[in-house]
Amino acid sequence: MAAPRAEGQDRQRDAERTRAEILDVATREFADQGYTGARVDEIAAKTSTTKRMIYYYFGGKEQLYVAVLERAYSVIRAVEQELDVEHLAPVEAIRGLAELTFDHHESHPDFVRLVSIENIHRAEHIATSATLANLANPALDVLARILERGRADGVFRQDVDALDVHMAISAFCVFRVANRYTFRAIFERDMLDPGRREHHRRMLGDAVVAYLTAR
Repeated sequence: MAAPRAEGQDRQRDAERTRAEILDVATREFADQGYTGARVDEIAAKTSTTKRMIYYYFGGKEQLYVAVLERAYSVIRAVEQELDVEHLAPVEAIRGLAELTFDHHESHPDFVRLVSIENIHRAEHIATSATLANLANPALDVLARILERGRADGVFRQDVDALDVHMAISAFCVFRVANRYTFRAIFERDMLDPGRREHHRRMLGDAVVAYLTAR
């Protein structure tokens, strides 16, 4: 007979797996159908659980959607925090951060779609999340340290705002993924063409470095 503690740990692991599975499926569903079009019934049908269990774990459709957003943002924030740039010169460090964002957004198109969808809703769901509010400052911590070192070394211009640099990097990376299909339809060029990937990756780094080092 299993010990009570072991049984409790097994139940907790099962709950964590179930919750993760729901979030995986819900992420795809919300990214594909939007908040309004997504259906909890459909999410339940694509998981090994039930609609009742989804409500048990998350409370409702809106709470599930917010949980999806929280996890999506937490992933990129965690990657940024783990980026080891302290041993790099400021220029190489800022290029590394830009390239990391480029790689993440390209490999997580659902994240880009979720951000676009939430902007359609004017961030009304994100505004309810304390978790997402607390992720704001860590998003700039790594960037701010790089900029501070660059200014101290006389490499970066002094009138630099970390949030502006973050915006510039995000703008390039989000546009490339979010507008892939309209851009291709209008200009007959696929921005995610593997043959152009390294060119775009280098282009982003060059643009950010050029802005920061301009006199």
